[in-house]
Amino acid sequence: MKNLEQNFENAIFAITGGTGSFGSTMAKHLLDSGVQQINIFSRDEAKQEEMRRKFADERLRFFLGDVRDAGSIAPAMRNADYVFHAAALKQVPSCEFFPQQAVKTNIVGSDNVIKEAERAGVKSLVCLSTDKAVYPVNAMGMSKALMEKTAQAYSRNFQDSEMTVSVTRYGNVMYSRGSVIPLFVSQLQSGKPLTVTDPKMTRFLMSLDDSVELVEHAFLHADPGDVFVKKAPGSTVEVLARAVASLLGNDDPEIQVIGARHGEKPHEALLSSEEIAKASDEGDYFRVPLDARSLQYELYFEEGETKISRSEDYDSANTKQLDINETKELLMKLPEMRSLVERKA
Repeated sequence: MKNLEQNFENAIFAITGGTGSFGSTMAKHLLDSGVQQINIFSRDEAKQEEMRRKFADERLRFFLGDVRDAGSIAPAMRNADYVFHAAALKQVPSCEFFPQQAVKTNIVGSDNVIKEAERAGVKSLVCLSTDKAVYPVNAMGMSKALMEKTAQAYSRNFQDSEMTVSVTRYGNVMYSRGSVIPLFVSQLQSGKPLTVTDPKMTRFLMSLDDSVELVEHAFLHADPGDVFVKKAPGSTVEVLARAVASLLGNDDPEIQVIGARHGEKPHEALLSSEEIAKASDEGDYFRVPLDARSLQYELYFEEGETKISRSEDYDSANTKQLDINETKELLMKLPEMRSLVERKA
């Protein structure tokens, strides 16, 4: 991460939800880049102890708390220059059964993080979102969409703030905690059928390293309220299942269709057609700028606003679709899959 070495090596970072898959990966990148200190904030003391032993680096400092409790956030923000906000309830089915919990963590908790970061004098805060926030049909996506709106409202209402708040939005992160690939691996190793909800369902495919690069891009290039998306390929769930099985020596796995879970969509979108219309293409990324207009709409009545040019969404069905061999190549970039394949050989 060359840019981090050039820009952030003497900085102090804070990561909410820092013991999760993203937080651990980002912490490793930051430590390799030579940063001064990383404050890991999370509510799970067991995961903190596990991470403390794994990294064994005195630059990591651990803070126990919950984003729902604003007072517990403040110590982790003290002296921080940059904050990654990754703490969230992310499992779609559990949020469907307990939507009020998703509201408390993903919306109220995010508002707490933004306010505490501002009080601490943080320079830049990046909030991590999800493709499920676009046209949300489930409680998790709805709460994440409102998290995005909370971040953008801060940028709109406090335009003189010295803190830049931006949002990154990404699709399924492969081999992250709770994702489907570890499930497929477990089923294959125990000789069970691969369970898929709908073989034709499509999803974006991103690695944890991709998500780290996206957040780094936001830190280095964001204006207040920007939403960033990293371009990513996609595949059907069936292709993904068969690719995982093939890498582990089974080219004809038994696949059992179990039907869509609560709140699942056949395809996920990273950008709506309205967002695509005003987005700028930055090579590997899209940037959607903040609509910074005030509530004084009468200022726009006479001259009007730029006409919206409609186009299709950027979703997991119209992005580049990978076949089984291409999906296998992508999977082999994951350290976990390479390790499994090497042990299998």
